[in-house]
Amino acid sequence: MSPDERKRNLPRADRVLPGLWRLRLPIVAWPGVPHVNAYAIAAGSGVVLVDTGLAEAGGLARLEVALEQAGLRLEHVRLLVCTHAHSDHYGLAQPIIEAAGCELWMHPNHEHMTRAAQDPERAFERRIEVARQSGVPEQALREYQSARRERGFGVAGIVLPDRDLVPGVVVDTDLGGFDIYETPGHAPSHVVLHQPERGLLISGDHLLGRVSLYYDYGWTQDPAGEFLNSLDVVDRLDASLCVSGHGRPFRDVRAHVEANRSAVAERMGRVRSALSAGPKTPFEIVPALMGEDNLTPMMVNWGLSEVLSYLRHMELCGEVEKVGSDPERYSAAPSP
Repeated sequence: MSPDERKRNLPRADRVLPGLWRLRLPIVAWPGVPHVNAYAIAAGSGVVLVDTGLAEAGGLARLEVALEQAGLRLEHVRLLVCTHAHSDHYGLAQPIIEAAGCELWMHPNHEHMTRAAQDPERAFERRIEVARQSGVPEQALREYQSARRERGFGVAGIVLPDRDLVPGVVVDTDLGGFDIYETPGHAPSHVVLHQPERGLLISGDHLLGRVSLYYDYGWTQDPAGEFLNSLDVVDRLDASLCVSGHGRPFRDVRAHVEANRSAVAERMGRVRSALSAGPKTPFEIVPALMGEDNLTPMMVNWGLSEVLSYLRHMELCGEVEKVGSDPERYSAAPSP
């Protein structure tokens, strides 16, 4: 491992503004996702901690190292806020709350994680069945099963929110009050936090420095449509500085919103193009969407969720129709 690679694999704290630290937390278990960001915001005698990092071997220790670099300890956390209930943003909630004695605030639509975490094996088998119905071959399913089981679930323990993080709730900090905006799509539980006087947006995984699309498929009617609507929500905030769940802070927030809109349109175009040759299973569309034939298990997982979300959105819009069920196949809808 080179010195630069070792440096990237170390947790660290970067001061974004006086009173705001980005806690960069390496992720070992997820190939292609090198780190996740949590944020510590000064609040009286302690901090509000936004997001947690993944519960994996050494995960809590990495969070403690990053906090220490900011002159903080877990005991300084007065409130834990989760932008959404994915394991890299919620996974360490239980040990943080136990150490700090703080409350957890999170959106009430958290069952996509908390219900699944109660019975990981059942949730895993449900995903396998969706994949099978989507045309994933048995060999690819076995590879995915092996890779997924080795990764674990990424949640130290199930904790439910003490307060629902919904519009009207204000998170008080030394930087001012952060307003809550619901931004489902990436996850049903997703919210962003906005500090209007500073134009500061904590975007979670809704808006990242580099466009990277993922939808938690199967929990809501139209994840891709929800994501597009959530982009409109963020666009109206007119934020001038965004700190996100992955990557570095950025200022051209409106340009990032537009880049995500363009990416969704372009990727739905790939789905349309794939169907122009005739009916296909969702799995058969994944290589066209991903631009890659040699798909890793993680690429299959992410790509299939994305394809299914686009097909669902296009079905609701009357653009495609389901023409088979074992496995499912889709075709372009006939012109009216």
